[in-house]
Amino acid sequence: MQKPPLHKSFLNAFHGVFLMIKTERNFQIELLAFFANLFFIFYLHLSATDAAIVIFLSFAVLSAEIFNTAIERICDIIQPDFDKRIGFIKDIAAGAVVLLAIASVIVGVLVYWKYIFT
Repeated sequence: MQKPPLHKSFLNAFHGVFLMIKTERNFQIELLAFFANLFFIFYLHLSATDAAIVIFLSFAVLSAEIFNTAIERICDIIQPDFDKRIGFIKDIAAGAVVLLAIASVIVGVLVYWKYIFT
């Protein structure tokens, strides 16, 4: 199978992000949190290092949500009916997103604390 041209690969990737925005509620919420972080980065004048940490973690959470959704969709194709084993796979994939989201909130508090309370 021949690989598509580079620009087509990028278009496909951005189409995937658009599909996530259009169809996945959790991704929409996480994207809203990303934009809130962008606002606070500029409003509070975060240092470049602090801004990079916040942006990196925001993109990590969004990426984890994309992986979680891909895993869930693959599982639904493989086994459309209820199956405890598929439920386990879906739950641990969602758990990975939750852990990363919790870590990002903790890091957010640590980063923003010094800008808000000093």
